[in-house]
Amino acid sequence: MPTDVLIVGAGVAGLSAALELSRAGLHIEILEARDRIGGRIFTKQDPTLNHPVELGAEFIHGLPPEIWGPVQQHKLKVTEVEGDMWCSIDDRLQKCDFFAQADKILEAMDNDYDDANRGRSRDESFLDFLARRFPGKDHEEAKQWATGYVSGFNAADPGLVSVRWLVDSRRADEQIEGDRAFHIAGGYQKLLDVFLKELKERRVPIHVNTLVNAIKWNFGSVEIAATGSHATSFSASRALITLPLGVLQAQPQPVGFEPHLPAEKKAALKKLAMGKVVRVTLCFRERFWQDLRGRCDSATPRNLSFLFSRDNFFPTWWTQMPEPVPIITGWAPAKSAEGLAGMTKDAITDKAIQSLSQLLHVDKSRVLAQVVASYSHDWDSDPFSRGAYSYVKVGGEGCQQVLGSPIANTLFFAGEATDTSGHNGTVHGAIASGKRAAQDILKLQ
Repeated sequence: MPTDVLIVGAGVAGLSAALELSRAGLHIEILEARDRIGGRIFTKQDPTLNHPVELGAEFIHGLPPEIWGPVQQHKLKVTEVEGDMWCSIDDRLQKCDFFAQADKILEAMDNDYDDANRGRSRDESFLDFLARRFPGKDHEEAKQWATGYVSGFNAADPGLVSVRWLVDSRRADEQIEGDRAFHIAGGYQKLLDVFLKELKERRVPIHVNTLVNAIKWNFGSVEIAATGSHATSFSASRALITLPLGVLQAQPQPVGFEPHLPAEKKAALKKLAMGKVVRVTLCFRERFWQDLRGRCDSATPRNLSFLFSRDNFFPTWWTQMPEPVPIITGWAPAKSAEGLAGMTKDAITDKAIQSLSQLLHVDKSRVLAQVVASYSHDWDSDPFSRGAYSYVKVGGEGCQQVLGSPIANTLFFAGEATDTSGHNGTVHGAIASGKRAAQDILKLQ
């Protein structure tokens, strides 16, 4: 049976599109360079604690139907993140309301770019917005927390990221209660298992270890050359490209298009950026941070959920609350990640342990003695991702739609960087983009 659609990439964008298309009766094949499915979802199981550790995507942000639909249908267990937020301020640990501090600035940003002002052509970076709206030393602490939020949550350089895009993203989050966060019991791998089970039932081939080198196309015909353990060439009437933004932007281009991508797509690629993130998850013998008497202004961080600071390398940490497991994850976004560039995994882990010990005011030797395992993955150096997730640069309004638009009804594009609903950088945004591309293809049948 001839293949109707070749899908390049087995991340959730490609998997969700494959489900939509196969349900409609189309013959689909998926080509994946990695030896696994999931893309930037990468769940490990720590054998000592018997608990999942996420090396990539971890949280469900809010109540997006793209995730909650299959979660509820397949009765996956989900736990909402709970616990206390703590901050390290002036070398003291204290309970804090990090988001309330940041919201003072972010709400002003929203008001500045409300619907009544959308007609103006002006866009600016977040740092330029701060300089214009909050000059001088006024609101200094709120500005610092807001900048930390933008770089941390969006993995974005505050000097490059578009304020218009930030406003659109915040409003999209409000629609799905995006300020709430959840964990899937067993990790995101459980969602991948749901997708994989149905794809197997529908006999959709997934060719892993298959590195696409060239995509040759003309109207109604696609030829893909690949290297790997499977066939070296594939053909179909259409192809759906779900390569991460970092791969599409890479020079020299690891995947050649013939003919080349049109100028408008290349222009859109220049208006998007791939955020940098280094994350380290530390597994301990016990939750030693529960009992730090004498080191905090009030109480102890027994129910610590998030820890925020202005640490140069790992400014954000979180636990698995409300699950009382001795795991804590360090998050180094944007400039912090750049500061770790070139370090070995062992050196990055050592830097994380040093950062955590300083923030908690616990001797590094005591923290080291508690560590039973550490996990990390260098997404920036990973040739199949080349970064964490995308954001829009100043003046890039509409570039996701351009990047995601089809070429000659033959090449289609999906992935979180092409999401037009305001949910770039999320699992549900990637799934939504795959469904959108699938519907574009089905309209032509």
